[in-house]
Amino acid sequence: MRRRKIPLRKCVACEEMMPKKSLIRVVRTPEHEVKLDPTGKASGRGAYICASPSCFQLARKKNALDRSLKVKVSDEIYDLLEQQVQEWGREQDGS
Repeated sequence: MRRRKIPLRKCVACEEMMPKKSLIRVVRTPEHEVKLDPTGKASGRGAYICASPSCFQLARKKNALDRSLKVKVSDEIYDLLEQQVQEWGREQDGS
């Protein structure tokens, strides 16, 4: 049996290659709307970020999402992303 290839993506903050499932995707839709993509399948330009508070802070500090998505990311999106990172951290602690 052949082993399936695990897709890897690069975190925009720490620039580390990780499995796609362990990252949070932020997408810029064709209508230039920026939103979180929990499914990882929304159409548009995507950027990935680690689900760790340190990576989130680094991405916010150096505007990594803005550069990657080629559009200004609003504070509301950063707030949603921060909530997502905190929820993911709680899930990992409970496991």
